[in-house]
Amino acid sequence: MSSSVPSAAPFKARSWLFAPGDSAKKMGKAADGEADIVLLDLEDSVMPESKPAARVAVHAFLASRTDRHRLWVRISPLSGEDARIDLEAIMPAAPGGIFLPKAEGKADVEALDKMLSELEVKHGIASGNTKVAALVTETPKAMFTTGEYAGSPRLVAMSWGAEDLSSALGARVQFQASGQYMPTFELARSLCLVGAVAAGAAPIETIQSDFRDLDGLKERALMVRSQGYRGMLAIHPAQVPVINDAFTPSEEELAHARAIIAAFDANPGAGTVGLNGAMLDRPHLDLAKALLASA
Repeated sequence: MSSSVPSAAPFKARSWLFAPGDSAKKMGKAADGEADIVLLDLEDSVMPESKPAARVAVHAFLASRTDRHRLWVRISPLSGEDARIDLEAIMPAAPGGIFLPKAEGKADVEALDKMLSELEVKHGIASGNTKVAALVTETPKAMFTTGEYAGSPRLVAMSWGAEDLSSALGARVQFQASGQYMPTFELARSLCLVGAVAAGAAPIETIQSDFRDLDGLKERALMVRSQGYRGMLAIHPAQVPVINDAFTPSEEELAHARAIIAAFDANPGAGTVGLNGAMLDRPHLDLAKALLASA
């Protein structure tokens, strides 16, 4: 394969905003906003009969922009012919990345890498320039392969989804009365998180479908960030500032991280140090350094 495995440096993108590929107006509004990544969608938000026109629209939109590094495209699943047709239509305009739905393991990312490599050569794009993120829990089979992605070419992020998995399982209810996910979907969230970290990719939380509940969105984004998630998918521009804020370290967090590092610097060779009445060990130091790096 012509492209290489992504470097160890973490990929940083807090907000990933979907925009339907058959609406130039919505793509423009999304791209003119604050989202770190805009996902121009050729999959679920576009009806099959509208896909040919949507491919043309996405290509034209990409070609009109100078910020294509943050303009990605969610293509159709690799299980059908539409994925290659999508890629052949959009790659001449050099999107920043490809969002791969219904991924079922490393082999799918490798297959996508092969297609991207061919199209990069064909259209004069630097080899390996097109990044990849994968949705890794949308089918029952995919749930068993979330730990396989280490060494996947181009892969910089992994996310999960409940809607397609729910449909495949015949699960009529995704949420408990408390608002928390049912155990199967919490499992999907956890498998995505540990699989992404094991692969050296950024774990990205799935959407919150109620785009009006911004307080709930903030609470959820802060919760998943505390567990290790690095960003979150969005379906409405109003969600983007909330997500960006939740995944940006606060001044208090940064000050505490600096204090931890200073405490260890003052005690070279120590395995543990005391700070504000608490005993901290080396994993706390690693977390503090990672927090500062993320800022």
